[in-house]
Amino acid sequence: MAANTFMFDAYGTLFDVHSAVRQAGAPLGALAEPVSQLWRAKQLEYSWTLTLMQGFDDFWVLTQRGLDHALARHNVADPALRTALLDAYLTLGAYPDVAPALARLKAAGKTTAVFTNGTRTMVDAAIAAAGIGSLLDHVVTVEEALAYKPSPAVYHHAMTKVGVGAPHEIVFVSSNRWDIAGAASFGMVPVWINRTGMPNEYPGRDPVAALPDLAGLATAFLGD
Repeated sequence: MAANTFMFDAYGTLFDVHSAVRQAGAPLGALAEPVSQLWRAKQLEYSWTLTLMQGFDDFWVLTQRGLDHALARHNVADPALRTALLDAYLTLGAYPDVAPALARLKAAGKTTAVFTNGTRTMVDAAIAAAGIGSLLDHVVTVEEALAYKPSPAVYHHAMTKVGVGAPHEIVFVSSNRWDIAGAASFGMVPVWINRTGMPNEYPGRDPVAALPDLAGLATAFLGD
C-alpha cells in the first residue's frame, strides 16, 4: 500500500503511559496498578467530555486532574508522591519497537509525524527522553485546534500541519482503538497497534491492519 506520510499517536503508541507509575509509584504498593489505570482513564475521559462541551483545558492540566482523582479514589494523600509521578510522566518510557520502526520508515524516505493530545511541552520532553527527535519530521498537538481526538476537526488540523492535501495520504498509527475509529471516519489510513490484545470494537470504523506492535509496519507498507 503506497503511502508517504506516517503519523503516530504518542501516548500508548510511542510512549508507555503506565511507565510513570512503574518509575515513581513504589510507595503505592498494591495500589500501583489500579491508580495507573484510573489515572489514564480519567485523563482521557476529561478530554472527551470537554470537547463535547466545546471547552478546552490543556492535556497537562487534565493529566494532573486525572492523577488527583485516582489518588483521591484510593485515599492516597502524599504531595511528594504526586510530584514524583507527574515528573515521571514527562519522561515516559518509549516502547522498544519505536526507534527501529521510525528509523526504518526514515530510511525508506517516508515522512514521520507525531500527532498527540499532549501539550508541546509534554511531548517534546518525552521525545527528548527517548532520543527519537531526529527520527521525526513533524510534531503536531491539538492545542491550536482547542479540541481533542476523536473530533474530526483535530484530524483535519493535523493533516494541514504536515502539509498533506488529502486524508488518505496519511497512514495513522495508534494503539487507541477509539483514535483509530476517529482517523478512519476522517478518511486516513488507520493502523491499530493492539499492544494489549484487546477485542475489536467500533465496527464500520475499522483499521486497515491490526498489529501487535510497530515492527510489522515495514512489512505492511514497505514490503519488507
